[in-house]
Amino acid sequence: MARRVRQGRASGPLGWLSRLLFGLVALAIFAPPVIVLIYRVVPPPLTILMVERLVQGRGLDHRWRPLSRIAPAMTEAVVASEDSQFCSHHGFDVKAIDAAIRHNEKRPGRIRGGSTISQQTAKNVFLWPERSWVRKGAEAWFTVLIETIWGKRRIMEVYLNTVEMGPGIYGVEAAAQHYFHKPARALGAAEAGRLAAILPSPLKWQAAHPGPYVRRRTGSIEARTGTVERGGLADCVLD
Repeated sequence: MARRVRQGRASGPLGWLSRLLFGLVALAIFAPPVIVLIYRVVPPPLTILMVERLVQGRGLDHRWRPLSRIAPAMTEAVVASEDSQFCSHHGFDVKAIDAAIRHNEKRPGRIRGGSTISQQTAKNVFLWPERSWVRKGAEAWFTVLIETIWGKRRIMEVYLNTVEMGPGIYGVEAAAQHYFHKPARALGAAEAGRLAAILPSPLKWQAAHPGPYVRRRTGSIEARTGTVERGGLADCVLD
C-alpha cells in the first residue's frame, strides 16, 4: 500500500503536466483543420485584427458578399497587385519570397513582403498581425490547410471579404460602399484598381481621393490587369 501511495505522489504533478502538454499539442494539431473545415462553408464572422482595431476605436464595417456578387475586376486587380502567380502556386511563391529577402537585405528600412494571397488570407482570418517567427510558422501551417481544404476560389472569396481596406473597413463590399457609394458587384476596373492600390497601407492611403502615389500605383495595377486578363492568371477563380 505504501509503495502505491509513493508512486502516486511521484507521478501526480508530472502526470498532470504531461497530460496538459499532450492536450495542448493535440489542440494545436487538430483544432486548425477543424476551424478551416468550418470556414470552408461558413463566413468567418470576425478576425483578431478586426477586434484589435475596434478596441482602438476605429469602428467596424464588415459586409460579407459571395464571390458571385463581387465584380470580376476586383479579383483581377488584386491578382495583378498582390499575387500574379496565385493560380499557379500552392500557397507559397518561392521567387517572390527570395526577391523580398534580397530587397530587405539591401534596404532594411523599407521592408517588402513576399506573402501570397493565400498567406495573407491565413494571417488575416486565423492569426494576429504582429511579426514573429511563431506567427509565420502558424501562417505557413494554415496556408497549407486552406490551399488543401478550401481551394483557390474560396481563398479569394474569403480574402476579398476580410482584408483591411481602411480604418474600420473590411472587405470589398464595405470598401465599395464607403469610397464609391456602390455595391462591390458594380465596381469598374478603375475603382477596383484604386482599392487594390491601397492594400499595402489601407490606414494611410485613400481610394476615393487618392494622392499622387496611389494614382501612379493604380495606373500600374490597371496595366498589369491587362496581363492578368490576357494570360488567364485569374482563371482558377473566375472560370
